[in-house]
Amino acid sequence: MGVFETFFGLPLHPLVIHAAVVFIPLLIVAALVYVLVPQLRSRIAWAVVILAVIAPLSALLSKLSGDAFRARLARRHLASPAILNNIDVHRHYGTITLYVTIALGVVALAAVLVPEIRERNVYLIPLWVVTIGLAITTGYYVFRTGDTAAHIVWQGY
Repeated sequence: MGVFETFFGLPLHPLVIHAAVVFIPLLIVAALVYVLVPQLRSRIAWAVVILAVIAPLSALLSKLSGDAFRARLARRHLASPAILNNIDVHRHYGTITLYVTIALGVVALAAVLVPEIRERNVYLIPLWVVTIGLAITTGYYVFRTGDTAAHIVWQGY
């Protein structure tokens, strides 16, 4: 039994995904507010930094526990091949969500912590465009990941 498989006998994945479901959208909103509302930057900079670290970590833990959960289902023959195929689609979206969340976290950290970016307007417009693009992309993949999981859990496909 792997470290990411269970927690006190319960599958870890359904427990930890709630952190990702909360922290990733919060990172998206915080990064967008930081970029688009200059008057609030000084007030939310600390939240952006914290979320830029916590959200990718929650996505990583969700991904690792999801992989362990899928392996357990396959190993114990607890799911049909059709459901395992749907889980693989969900897993694919989860992998992309992890990568874009990491990218958004890095860009958000750069926006807050790198003085050259904050003080030189020449870097701000490309940073804003990248941040907005990554925020939208991350939001899309969080939705797709959750939607495929909901279909598996609630409708069996």
